[in-house]
Amino acid sequence: MAVKTLRFTLETKGETDLIDITRNVEKAIKDSGISSGIATVFVPGSTAGITTIEYESGAIKDFQRAVERLIPKGIPYEHDARWGDGNGYSHIRASFLGPSLTVPFSSSRLLTGTWQQIVLVDFDNRPRRREIIVQVVGE
Repeated sequence: MAVKTLRFTLETKGETDLIDITRNVEKAIKDSGISSGIATVFVPGSTAGITTIEYESGAIKDFQRAVERLIPKGIPYEHDARWGDGNGYSHIRASFLGPSLTVPFSSSRLLTGTWQQIVLVDFDNRPRRREIIVQVVGE
């Protein structure tokens, strides 16, 4: 059993920006030298999350609209009253999505569905530079 931790960074636009990171995760798995196991994909911070989606424009817009309906931007948040940074909604959205995802792989290939991509979702109210950690466990 081996464990390898790899990282990559990317720039986001904020405001529920979805970025397909599937290839970055696949590269991390290949670079780890581990052929079968699980990969945990994690984003540090409290205003972004990781999930899967069919990464196409319709599903992306649907996701963004659903998030706005569930956790709207234009209502008062105690976080904003305390800190004045206007991103209270970002913290709540990220907490509902969660900061990580675990995906199995075999022969150094993700075992995802045909139309399933791994995405970073940046909910913050401004562009950010995000670090993504991929921890690979297996043999």
